[in-house]
Amino acid sequence: MNEALLQRLATLEGESEVRRLMARYMDLCDVPRAVTHVSDLARLFTEEAIWEGIGSQTAQTFGQHRGREAVAAFVGGYLPPSDHFRLNLHYLTSESISVEGSTAQGQWIMQQISTYDDGRSELFGTRLNIDFRCVDGTWLIAHFRTQRLFNSELSA
Repeated sequence: MNEALLQRLATLEGESEVRRLMARYMDLCDVPRAVTHVSDLARLFTEEAIWEGIGSQTAQTFGQHRGREAVAAFVGGYLPPSDHFRLNLHYLTSESISVEGSTAQGQWIMQQISTYDDGRSELFGTRLNIDFRCVDGTWLIAHFRTQRLFNSELSA
């Protein structure tokens, strides 16, 4: 195979791995589901990962978390066995993934439908900007940025 074809194949495989990684992350964050173990979340992130809310409202709500274990503990704190959510579903759309060697950048619009323990329900629209890195052949999340674009209360 020539070098250009090998590069194209590596790029397509990287895009595919990033898509699967995001699907796994969203699956672990959906409720109801079996209890998500923090270690399952941690395996999706680089050692020095950053997870942060950006924009005034999102930054104030979520802050910034640094390091694989801190990120996993933060995200996992919202999930069963916590009773924070009765229902929490994520839908990704408007995907854009760019792979360059062992790094990638992705952007999605995420819709999230949540029902809380107190019975309130909301619909969120969020922009995700995420940096990825391939470490020892495995694609991982290096920097996860979420910015809320809108939210609306839902009535029963």
